[in-house]
Parts: sequence; structure tokens; C-alpha cells
Amino acid sequence: MTEQPTRICILGGGFGGLYTALRLTQLPWLPAEVPEITLVDRHDRFVFSPLLYELLTGELQAWEIAPPFEQLLKGTSIRFVQGAVADIDLTAHQVQLHNGRFLDYDRLVLALGGETPLDGVPGAKEQAIPFRTVADAYRLEERLRLLEASDAERIRVAIVGGGYSGVELACKLAERLGERGRLRLVERGEEILKSSPDFNRKVARQALSERQVWLDLETTVQSVDAETIALEYRGQVDVLPVDIVLWTVGTRTIPLVRSLPLKQNAQHQLVTTPTLQVVDRPEIFALGDLAECHDADGQKIPATAQAAFQQADYAGWNLWASLTGRPLLPFRYQGLGEMMTLGKDTATLAGLGLQLDGQLAHLARRLIYLYRLPTPEHQMRVAFNWMSRPLQELMSR
Repeated sequence: MTEQPTRICILGGGFGGLYTALRLTQLPWLPAEVPEITLVDRHDRFVFSPLLYELLTGELQAWEIAPPFEQLLKGTSIRFVQGAVADIDLTAHQVQLHNGRFLDYDRLVLALGGETPLDGVPGAKEQAIPFRTVADAYRLEERLRLLEASDAERIRVAIVGGGYSGVELACKLAERLGERGRLRLVERGEEILKSSPDFNRKVARQALSERQVWLDLETTVQSVDAETIALEYRGQVDVLPVDIVLWTVGTRTIPLVRSLPLKQNAQHQLVTTPTLQVVDRPEIFALGDLAECHDADGQKIPATAQAAFQQADYAGWNLWASLTGRPLLPFRYQGLGEMMTLGKDTATLAGLGLQLDGQLAHLARRLIYLYRLPTPEHQMRVAFNWMSRPLQELMSR
């Protein structure tokens, strides 16, 4: 009788989940040790989220930044299951999907990401658009096209949140809308990009100024409706007309994660050991936005794509080590700098002793992200398309 292979179930197909699955296939399993790897995600496509902004300006195509899981996993032993997770039975080691399907596991990886909280301000949930997924980008694109095709003299956009996402959106949309655009960036703090390097902040402020994006600092949103946004600044509330409200503030764990009887912090993130295992549950690994992790040096890991990318490498190794009797490795985070796009063909980069902006930073950012795309095959397809695009544009003139 053939022995049942060890079952590794990975929930979430973002940077943490997909890259952990791919890392597992690269490790030196003995024939008798090869596990059954199942990757579960509610969507059919992986999203390389740092490049999502380029969809709005037509710089990149959807297939480049959101390839189907089936395509990425072709030729591997990883089984992909599309479905939303309804429940996790930690005692029975079983995952239940909304379609009624059950998946058994011996090792569980929780990489379900987070969600943008929209229920804290009246009207935001109904009217504001978050910017996390391809569906969000398509929703925004549809709204933009309707406005661009209308006879409206001005297209008024309010972007809530002065972090990286808010700044990148503001610059991209300002370039797309041109003179018709009236953009404002709303930030409750005294400064945009408050946790970022000074160089990036300075370049970003200049880019926003050049694109005539209005900054509402020390300002909070009181309410949102279909045509207006109410902003409070130092006790005074102004109700302003608006066509689109984009919400980039905050990340919280999804209700399923909050409901699990596992150790959590005040923000309902799962508390993990430096080996990325949930405290008191060594068979469960957690990474990305839903996990609170301090690495081997005690530094708290930021909830960024860069961190999840690095965690996936360790998670894959430690899953392999836990199943083959080898020592697990404590995670060591390496801050490799921060990058952001500030419009077409321009970006800023600060880290590892470098400070770049403009076209050179744009090229460096593209090359770094090309290297981080999930598979060599997809990297090659995207690289060929990037190299051939100038020729295609020249021939189409």
C-alpha cells in the first residue's frame, strides 16, 4: 500500500503564498519525501501588485503583471485550487472552501493577505475604490473611461492616504488626465511618506507639485457620497465636489483570520516565531500582511511585498526542513531600499547606498521587478515584450 504523501496546503496566492509554493519545488526532496502541494486562491490570477499602477497609464498590459496561476504552475507538481476559504478546522487539520470542498493538510501556510478597511467613514464602503487587485484597477479604469468620454470640463479625484500607494496613484492619474484632472491627496498626518527615506519624500513632493496635485495635510475624511467628499482641517469641515474617491489607507486582517483561535496581536495579526511558525502551532506557517513577525535580530518585519517575497524563501525552506528532520532557519530580513513610480518613465529609488530618480530610477525599478516576477518563463515573456515594444510603437506610427 502506497503511503499518503505529506500534504502542504497554502492559502493565498500573493507574494507569500505563490513564492512559497514555487520555492518548495526547488528543494532537494528524496523521492519518498516529495509532498503534495496545494495552492488556494479566490482569484485565478497572481497579481504583481507593485506594477498595478502601470495599468492605468497603459504602460503595461494585464497579462504581464497578472498572469494566470495555471500558466505559472504549468510543469510543476503544485495543484492550484480556485476558491474562497470559508473555515479552517485546526483540530481536524482541514480547510473548507465556500463551494463545500474540503482540503486536508499536514502543514498549513497562511498567506491570505489583508484588506483595505472602508467601514470607518460614512459612505466610504459604498463610494470609495480601494487599489489592491486587478478588479480594483478595472473598476477604476471603467470609471475613468466614462468620465473621459463625458463632456465634463474637469475630472475631480480625491486620493485618501499619503503613503506610497497614494502618491503613486496621484502621479499616474495626473499624467493620464492631464489638464482635465483636478487631483487632491488627503493625508491626516503632517507629511506624506512619513516612514520613507528623505530623498524619496523630497522627490515625491516635487513630482506632485509639477503635476499640480493638491496636498491636504493634517486633514481627515468625515464622509463620502456619490458626488462629494467632506474634509476636516483643524476643526473646519469643507464639502467638496468629487468624481472619484480612491482609498489607500490601512490594512487589516480578514475576518477568517481574526476568528482563528491562534495567538494574535492587538491588530489581529497572527503572532509568529522567527521561523515563521504560528506561536504554539508549529505545523502552521504565517507570512505577509496577516502575520506579526520579529526576525532573528529582533526587528519587526514591515507589511510589504518586499518582506513577503523574502519570507517566502524562508517559509519554503523551513517547511522542507520540518519534514526532513533538518534545523529550521530563523528569518533574517534585509531592507533593500524603497522604490516608487512617479509617472510615466520616472521613478525614485533609495537604498543600499543608492539614491536615484527620473528615468534611471525607472529603468532600475523595472529591472528589479522583472527579476522578481514569479517564474523564469514569465520573466522571459515579459522581458521580450518590454524590449520589442518600442519597435512595435515605431512600426504602428
